[in-house]
Amino acid sequence: MTEFLGAVTVFLVAHLVPPMPSVRNRLVSWLGRGAYVAVYSLLSLGLLVWIILAARRAPYLALWYPAPWQALVPIAVMPLAGWLLLAGLMEHNPLSISMRVSATVEGVGPATAVTRHPVLWASLLWALSYIPPNGDLVSIILFGGMMALSLVGLFLVDRRVRRRFGEERWNQLAAQTSMVPLVALYTGRARIRPSHRDIIIAITAMTLYVWFLMIGHAALIGPDPLAWMAW
Repeated sequence: MTEFLGAVTVFLVAHLVPPMPSVRNRLVSWLGRGAYVAVYSLLSLGLLVWIILAARRAPYLALWYPAPWQALVPIAVMPLAGWLLLAGLMEHNPLSISMRVSATVEGVGPATAVTRHPVLWASLLWALSYIPPNGDLVSIILFGGMMALSLVGLFLVDRRVRRRFGEERWNQLAAQTSMVPLVALYTGRARIRPSHRDIIIAITAMTLYVWFLMIGHAALIGPDPLAWMAW
């Protein structure tokens, strides 16, 4: 349990200190925005792998009994979360986490049209969907903490970007999307016009999801997400 709590602590520090305006601005000026996001994403992924490995070594304390329907929740949710993550990183989005930034307000990509924080919502959906099939104390700490971090991140990123751009520029950029998924599409403020690149990203995300479902999850993390079919 000590290793797991230590890994969670390091993960939280890594997601609280670098995003601070003074630290982030210095890192961006040194690395460039694209490199900063890439390095930060790799760091987050590496720390997440450490947390998962530490969680597997931590004592198991069950809070509820497993049932087949619980395994269906992440299977149903993760295709959307995976697409939001990949598309969110690859689309130009000056309002949130992205490896590409455009100075214009035109051409909002499909994921950004769904929500202005696709990467954070991907993290939130992932954490939320993994709670039902993992009814033990360590998993609740892990995925509950990820949910809380993602929710807080939605508001922190909005506040940081609003302060950086100013009210007028913020309103101009935010008019084409929304924090809550699908609201901008429902109200007509955003429209999805997928390009060939967007279609390739979607196909890539689905391919990675199928590989992870069939092979990757069992090989890299341990439990087979399709084992419920044998119940």
